[in-house]
Amino acid sequence: MDKHEKQAFIAQRVAQELTEGSVVNLGIGLPTKVANYVPENMTVHFQSENGFVGLGPAPAEADIDPNIVNAGGQPVSIVPGGAFFDSSMSFGIIRGGHVDLTVLGALQVDEKGNIANYLIPGKMVPGMGGAMDLLSGAKKVIVAMEHTAKGSHKILNECNLPLTATLAVNLIITEMGVIEVTSEGLVLQERNPLYTVEEIQEATEAKLIIGENLK
Repeated sequence: MDKHEKQAFIAQRVAQELTEGSVVNLGIGLPTKVANYVPENMTVHFQSENGFVGLGPAPAEADIDPNIVNAGGQPVSIVPGGAFFDSSMSFGIIRGGHVDLTVLGALQVDEKGNIANYLIPGKMVPGMGGAMDLLSGAKKVIVAMEHTAKGSHKILNECNLPLTATLAVNLIITEMGVIEVTSEGLVLQERNPLYTVEEIQEATEAKLIIGENLK
C-alpha cells in the first residue's frame, strides 16, 4: 500500500466507529479524511476547533470558499444547519465534555494509552494546538496514524517524546489493524488481511495481546 492508500484505508476504518448524532472532532492531516467516509444515512456533527460545527466533506475545487477552512487551514464544506462561533465557544464545547469522539494523529502511542503528538525536540513544529484539550475533554479518543514512521516503531512500550496527554487513548487504528488500549495492555482486535499477526507484532515495539475474536 502506498501512502495515499494507507490513509484512505485508515480513514474508512475510523468512519466505522462513528455513531448516529455524535459530535466528533477531527485532528489535522489524516483524520480530516474521515469526514469523506461517513456511512450513508448517518448524521454526524463534526466540530472544528477553529470555530464551527457541521463540517462536511471536502468540496469540489469549484465550490471552495476561502472563508471556510478547518483547523489545519484546508478548505472544507459546512452542512445545512451548521453553525459558526468564536474560539472561546469552540473550546467550551471541547473542555465541557460535549465532544463524543476525537480522532487524532500521533508521533507515538504507548501501551498505557499515553500519547505524544506535538513536538519533536530540535525540530520546528506547529505546536500543540487543541490536542491537549481534546485528549482530556473528549469522551473517546481514537489515534489514526500509519503504523510506523520510515520503519521506526510508533507504538511503543513507553513514549520517549514529550507527552501531550497520559492514559488518554482508547483505540489505535493503522493500515495494519485495530488495537484497543486496555488495562492489561494493547489488544489486537482486527488485522488487515494484507499483514500477518507476526508482521504486525514486528512493526510494534509494545507486546500485543491477540484478541480472542480477532477479525
